[in-house]
Amino acid sequence: MPKMPEKSPEFWAAVLAWLQQYAPSLYAFGMSAAIAVLRVIYGGGSGRQMLLEGSLCGLTTLSLVPLLEWMGLPQSMATFAGGMVGFLGTEKLRALATQWAARKVGG
Repeated sequence: MPKMPEKSPEFWAAVLAWLQQYAPSLYAFGMSAAIAVLRVIYGGGSGRQMLLEGSLCGLTTLSLVPLLEWMGLPQSMATFAGGMVGFLGTEKLRALATQWAARKVGG
């Protein structure tokens, strides 16, 4: 009978090592999604809005985490960045990004 991978100690050691390596990104994703969901609830949004806004904010945060490293900031700032992304929301972030790009292009 083949051995189940989830019963192997090596499997759990690998899972724990992976979680330890990506913990700041996972915390940032969770913080961003949770704040976005709470913001939508506070604003009286629907369940669909909560799901979409939380997912979009969480994924946007994951894309910003490498930017923190590029800027020379510690990975512990990822949770703060996630909180800010969740608080601002995707619409405000899009407006800020468009404004920044327009300034850079000169239009």
